[in-house]
Amino acid sequence: MASRLQSIFAPQAVAIFGISNTPQSVGYRLMHHLANSSFDGIFYPVSRTIKSVMGIRCYASLQDIPDPVDLALVASPLDEVPDLVTICAKAGVGGMVVMSKGFEKADDPAAARQAQQVRQLARVHRIRIIGPGSLGVMIPRLGLNASLLPQMPEKGRVAFISQSRSLCTTTLDWARRQRVGISHFISTGSMADVGFHDLIDYLGSDPHTSCILIYMQSLAEARPFMSAARAFARNKPIIVLKAGKSEAGSQLTLSHTGVLAGNDAAFDAAFRRAGILRVDTIQQMFNLAQALAMQKRPQNKRLAIVTNAGGPGVLATDHLVRQGGKLANFSQETCAKLTTLLPAGYPTEDPLDLHGDATPERYREAIATCLRCPDADGVLVIYAPQANNHSEAIAQDLVQLARKSKKTVLAAWLGESEVAPARDLLFQGHIPNYRYPEAAVDVFLKMYESYENIQLLYELPDAIPEDFSPDTELARSIIEAVRSDGRQRLTAQEARHLLGAYQIPVQPTLRATSPEEAAGLARDIGFPVAMKVASQDIPHRTEAGGVRLHITDEAAARQAYTDILETVSLTRPEAEIRGVLVEPMAVSPYELFIGSKKDETFGPVVVFGMGGVAVEIFRDKALGLPPLNMALAHRLMRETTIYQLLKGYRGMPEVDLTEVQYLLYKFAYLVMDFPDIKEVDINPLMVGEQGSVVLDAKVRLDVPQPQPPGQPYHHLVISPYPRQYARSVTLSDRQVAT
Repeated sequence: MASRLQSIFAPQAVAIFGISNTPQSVGYRLMHHLANSSFDGIFYPVSRTIKSVMGIRCYASLQDIPDPVDLALVASPLDEVPDLVTICAKAGVGGMVVMSKGFEKADDPAAARQAQQVRQLARVHRIRIIGPGSLGVMIPRLGLNASLLPQMPEKGRVAFISQSRSLCTTTLDWARRQRVGISHFISTGSMADVGFHDLIDYLGSDPHTSCILIYMQSLAEARPFMSAARAFARNKPIIVLKAGKSEAGSQLTLSHTGVLAGNDAAFDAAFRRAGILRVDTIQQMFNLAQALAMQKRPQNKRLAIVTNAGGPGVLATDHLVRQGGKLANFSQETCAKLTTLLPAGYPTEDPLDLHGDATPERYREAIATCLRCPDADGVLVIYAPQANNHSEAIAQDLVQLARKSKKTVLAAWLGESEVAPARDLLFQGHIPNYRYPEAAVDVFLKMYESYENIQLLYELPDAIPEDFSPDTELARSIIEAVRSDGRQRLTAQEARHLLGAYQIPVQPTLRATSPEEAAGLARDIGFPVAMKVASQDIPHRTEAGGVRLHITDEAAARQAYTDILETVSLTRPEAEIRGVLVEPMAVSPYELFIGSKKDETFGPVVVFGMGGVAVEIFRDKALGLPPLNMALAHRLMRETTIYQLLKGYRGMPEVDLTEVQYLLYKFAYLVMDFPDIKEVDINPLMVGEQGSVVLDAKVRLDVPQPQPPGQPYHHLVISPYPRQYARSVTLSDRQVAT
């Protein structure tokens, strides 16, 4: 139904409901802005009681209007909106923009009923509705100001969608200041019908739009949103400013995953997987939109910095390294060339300081040399005004050099009026330029992030891994047994059996119910052993004093059993104790964490990172959305700090990273195959030169939910790629591509 949005965004005839002759009213302002725009179409005020407004004739009903109406603008009272939807639909109106407020009041039952009624009517009558509670829409290319905002933005190729009414005016001011032209301005309101995915579908196919900006407060329909974004992000940048980063309002949870995988972190993971760029400020949003329109995306994050002032160069360098970027490592050839350009004794390293006496010629040759350097993915040119102001000449040279290069070129011309003409030259030459070097560095790294995110879109996980045969029947029987027992939490042994069904290696564990039995089991297993309290009421055993390690003989095992029960009876007197678990003592230089949580917006998310008792302190973790393939699992691992240690950092033993990737791969299929699973904690996963093994795991089930027939992956926002559509092709070099 996205094609029906044409009635809203390219109307020929517009009807306005709720008009008024009171200057401060919504209806009057709407009429005033529409009448004073350069819209070439026809608009018709509709009112049974008012004969004219602003000297324009009013029509008593839609039936009295002589032309077919494409778009209806509604400023009528809240309770009139449902009837107007029916009236407009029966008259053949294709779309509506509803400015009426009140539907967003979640605690008002009447408003909630009316919002639901509007939603149902829109679907029944196949009419598209923006709002209610919208500020309207503006299409500068058509001269259409169908909004409550008085000033039309400059026309351009950037679409802006806002879920916040209050942010609209501020954002449009920023667009004017940044000289960013707008193709569509859309205030979504409470989105009873048209959602983000509909707008992305429409704007993604719109030839007048090259970039989509979104201010988002919440997301109601994640699956179609992800589908739409993934379809268009390859060709059109989608940049989102998402409110609500703080987790201060989150509820306490019993699992480490619940702490590590907050809803905002899930948004980050989803945006990356969809090819979306997330920014933190309005300024960042427009800086990035402008830069992506002007320059190519860098394919790595090595930046050469050329400056005539040491201080700004150092600030840029510090910010680059702090944000995860890298300085270019100039080759010997590059350094030799720079030596011939610079006065004797000048260093030839990045950042390249040309000093305050730098002439346009020195700048030009230095920039050209850096652009030819194979180890630089982009060049940032900083200019600070000096006694001899060469800002315009240097800007002109930079424009010419950038046109001949395939690398990302950014500029930071410091100052205001003195460098304003040079800034104009840079803007006209499609060189993004900023007042502060840190802003330029931010943009460079975000452009690289955009490149990386786009690469993720080309990763198509298989429906079923060919060399992976999980015992789904065993897993299902374990879950059904827990359900029939009236429980949501699996015991430690049930959790291990569930993981084992998906070929995830687990430490064998036996349960003892007396000191003597514990000693016997420890003897049979072989010393040393570890012993842990067996209780579903104690999710974190170490904190409760329920763990004893490095037990070396039977006497120590008996004593450990007694000590554990005595300690836990004091720290957790309310807990039901079912004995003590006995297992082989595992020692490894690395403790990892793997988990999953069913996010309220995006469904299951997979968490990977540093494990152990301090998992919540270090918070070294990365989130991803299933399904995963080996490449996606590897990227998830690379986003953590512990990844560098796993590769064998400074004498630490190197582990089999492919094995860990494959384990993540299998774990993702477990949470994909069973929508019943709400949370999983694997902590720790011991990893060493001898392989990987799960020492502890917790699994909690969700309340039973109906599964739509024929849709095994309905709980995922990204479905596995259907195997029937995949085929293998032998390339000219005899490699096989799927």
